[in-house]
Amino acid sequence: MKHKKILACFLTFSFLLTGCSTKDQSQSLSMTGTYFDTVVKIEVWGADSKIMDGCKDICEKYEQLLSPTINSSEISQINQAHGTPVSVSEETADLIELGKYYGDLSGGKFDITIASVSDLWNFHDNADHSIPDAEQLAEAVTHINYKNIEVNGTTVTMSDPYAKIDLGGIAKGYIADQVKNYLVEEGIEHAYINLGGNILTLGGKTDGSNFRIGIQKPFAEDGTVMAVLPVSDKSIVSSGNYERYFKKDGKIYHHILDPSTGCPIENNLNQVTIISDKSVDGDALSTTCYALGLDEGLKLIRSMDNIEAVFITDDNTIHKSSDSVNLITDIDN
Repeated sequence: MKHKKILACFLTFSFLLTGCSTKDQSQSLSMTGTYFDTVVKIEVWGADSKIMDGCKDICEKYEQLLSPTINSSEISQINQAHGTPVSVSEETADLIELGKYYGDLSGGKFDITIASVSDLWNFHDNADHSIPDAEQLAEAVTHINYKNIEVNGTTVTMSDPYAKIDLGGIAKGYIADQVKNYLVEEGIEHAYINLGGNILTLGGKTDGSNFRIGIQKPFAEDGTVMAVLPVSDKSIVSSGNYERYFKKDGKIYHHILDPSTGCPIENNLNQVTIISDKSVDGDALSTTCYALGLDEGLKLIRSMDNIEAVFITDDNTIHKSSDSVNLITDIDN
């Protein structure tokens, strides 16, 4: 359903650990590797190798719980049960409940049962740029309804035996939050967490300045940055039609799908960036606001506390949710 290079092979964790094994606050350790079929980087100041191993362990733990491509994961068990109740961990149950909450908040525009349709489009591995058969797509749409998920404590039941859950729209944000929580518990004050495009910062830089997070110009092949957000202790998550798409017969087909039609959403937006405290909120809201469109998306963000957004329309015009968004547009690439 969502953004950001979610999953073909969910986990290949051969992280490279760089830096000195020290807790010197002026020195950093970083891990870089392949995760969620995309590049992941976690950089921590004042850490030792044990703390970095803890970050890796957290990512591996939630991968095993939440990946729909790992047959033994709890999400796969639910999807394979065809309506039979499945006992899951508290974390999985809580995340499913959060997905349902965002389904309500978005009026159904964000739906974690989108898998029946996203599997047909297969944007992560669609080399021949095939478009799903219309009849298959129409049938798959009938199985999209997050309200068909029943969560009773840690038991999950699908009232539609053909519905499937895909937490790709919130899983990376959730995992980033868990990594940050762990680092805080370990006494870390400065960190930069990048899970496949979900940026989460712990504090600011050690010199007291902010981290500078670039917003990519949509469809710019050279990765041109069109604006910069200086932030400390914030999450920055973007969703856009340029992140995963193909063009066929002159038309762009992108990965952000409308649960009511099963087709890519068509509006005048290219991108939405969410600034929030929690990355899981940014994950869900970036997709939700893209689906709602500019006016309704701005209305939603302005109704929420401690969350801001930047919308970029198809003419590359920038729209901020409020004047308090500190956005630098006068930059040199």
